[in-house]
Order: sequence, then structure tokens, then C-alpha cells
Amino acid sequence: MIEIGKVVSTHGIKGEIKIISNFPLKDDAFKVGSHVFMNKVSYLITSYRRHKNYDMITLEGLNDINQVLPLMNSKVEKDKNELDLKGIILDNELLGMKAYDQNDSFLGEVNEVFYASKSNKLLRIRGNKEFLVPYIDTFVKSMDKKKRVIKIQLIEGMRE
Repeated sequence: MIEIGKVVSTHGIKGEIKIISNFPLKDDAFKVGSHVFMNKVSYLITSYRRHKNYDMITLEGLNDINQVLPLMNSKVEKDKNELDLKGIILDNELLGMKAYDQNDSFLGEVNEVFYASKSNKLLRIRGNKEFLVPYIDTFVKSMDKKKRVIKIQLIEGMRE
């Protein structure tokens, strides 16, 4: 199982729920007719749409706000085998990766991945010093998922 979001609220009175998610493959993860898991229970998605910063879904058999209220603050998970994750590195897979600079000097490990805004992902690297690296091609030059290594292009002042 992989976490694809979190239920944050309901929408309307007919059982639609709001999910906040930074998952990269939302259209596949929330596909109508597929299943999601909340509190270790499988639910069939009957509708999906995006509204503002939220992913909105309805679930089979849950047609009333009172039926979905117990799902508030639940993690939304998906069976990893249902998604094509080739070439995708998920946030939790970045944690613990060893970071090196362009001269192969060890910088530290990625100990946190967070979002400064909806689309600005940052890596917190902790070694002798702690610093933040934007997760964009300008700074993240390469990654080896199997060796758990990430190569970072530093700029002047980044580690001071």
C-alpha cells in the first residue's frame, strides 16, 4: 500500500469527500471504478473531480454526509500494484537517500520532503549542516533508486 492523500473534509450532503494529495499520478490513483483504502477498508470510487486544490471523490454505497463523516482525517491508500510507478520516485522513497554534490562529496541524507507551495517541493538534507534543496532539475541532477543516492548541483551560499 502507498499513501496517496488524506481526507480533509466533506463537500455537500451527498457523501462527496475532499482529499488533499500531492501524489503525482492522481488521474490513475482516483480513477472511477478503482479502489482506495481508508482505515484498512476497501472502497470503490464512483466519481472523481478536481476542485480548487482538492481531489473530490464519491464512494459506492456512501451517499450521505453522515456516512462519510467517520472517514475524516483518514489516510487514503492505494494498492501499489494497481499503479504504473516506473520512472516515478515517490516522496517517501526520497527519505534516507544519501546526497552528494557535483564533486562526489557527501552532503548528508534526505530526512524530510515537504512542499513550500502546491508545486514547490523541497528536500531537507541533514549532514554536518542542514540545508534545503529545491526538487527541480537545476539542483537535482541524478538519482539512483537502487543505490539510494541523489546527486545535487550546489550553488554559492547554499550550504553556508
